[in-house]
Amino acid sequence: MSIGIELVRPPGLTGTVPYAYAAVTDPGRMVFTAGARPVDAGGATVGVGDVAAQTRQVVTNLVTALEGAGAELSDVLKTTVFVATTDRGDLVAASEVLREAFGDHDAPSTLVGVTVLGHPDQLVEVEAVAVRDSWREPAPPHDETVAA
Repeated sequence: MSIGIELVRPPGLTGTVPYAYAAVTDPGRMVFTAGARPVDAGGATVGVGDVAAQTRQVVTNLVTALEGAGAELSDVLKTTVFVATTDRGDLVAASEVLREAFGDHDAPSTLVGVTVLGHPDQLVEVEAVAVRDSWREPAPPHDETVAA
């Protein structure tokens, strides 16, 4: 590992890949994820033939990778979404699942239809850039006054 780079391999994600799932840079705030794939902890493809099911698994794996790096979906600055398809309907299906997962946090995203992805039966992959320890809206003050 290089000085200033923390490579993250969270437990719960398959160890069969030849790369880290995320990287964090000095001073420890920027998080770059590898493309999250629709695989289970054993490395088997989930939701074969189903873009929406695969996107849900990708989100699960992306959340795990981000958490392993000390971040969460609301810390994401940008995503790039790859869908192996020539059908715009598949792009829409993946986009809808991601929109639901990210909720009001509508970070910039690029959605791309590609010919093929690297894992057998894989239709979806999402990579993200995040900032851990992002500023969040402070909670409203809590009044601890007890009525007499």
